[in-house]
Amino acid sequence: MTIPSCSIVLADDHELVRAGIRSILETFPSVRVQAEAGDGKEALDLVRRLEPDVLLLDITLPGLNGLEVADRIRKLGLGTRVLMLSMHSGPEYVARGIQSGAAGYLVKDSAVDELAAALESVLAGRRYLSEALDREVIQGFLRSGESALDELAVLTPRQREILQLIAEGSSTREIAERLHVSVKTVETHRAQLMSRLGIHDVPGLVRFAIRTGMITTES
Repeated sequence: MTIPSCSIVLADDHELVRAGIRSILETFPSVRVQAEAGDGKEALDLVRRLEPDVLLLDITLPGLNGLEVADRIRKLGLGTRVLMLSMHSGPEYVARGIQSGAAGYLVKDSAVDELAAALESVLAGRRYLSEALDREVIQGFLRSGESALDELAVLTPRQREILQLIAEGSSTREIAERLHVSVKTVETHRAQLMSRLGIHDVPGLVRFAIRTGMITTES
């Protein structure tokens, strides 16, 4: 197995996890880790600026989750291949990752050899699914078309970003400061997303965010 020469951006919100993954990647002679990110917005900014060959991306990221990052990269038409690396092995997460534009999905307890195989596959333009995943069930999710992405499609990217921050417990003022907008703008987006989703309180938004995989109960 030979991994082609490639550049990688690594995105995970746990510094120790990033350090461990980076140390593994650095054992591959042809792989160069360009940069690391601890949240989704930083990961997206790095991809836009550096245009790496691969973004190794966790799903559960603060501010902007990995599914949203992958979807935005797909819509931007960048050449970066997204390889999801997640603790979540449920078929709904995998299906959403693929629908968001990920070229591969690897669970975090995979062997080092499988990481190498996944990189080789996505760099060659092939899809890679971790050996631990049930491919038939995942294909069923993909064929059904009944995904959480369909539910989120009614929201603008900014509304999805605000929804995630609300679900993570950020106040209106904290969201405004983070996004560099006014409190009134955040309140307007919140009212619009509640109207579009038919949800009228914050606990309901949190439940929706958990059900659609924007955040997890472990976040």
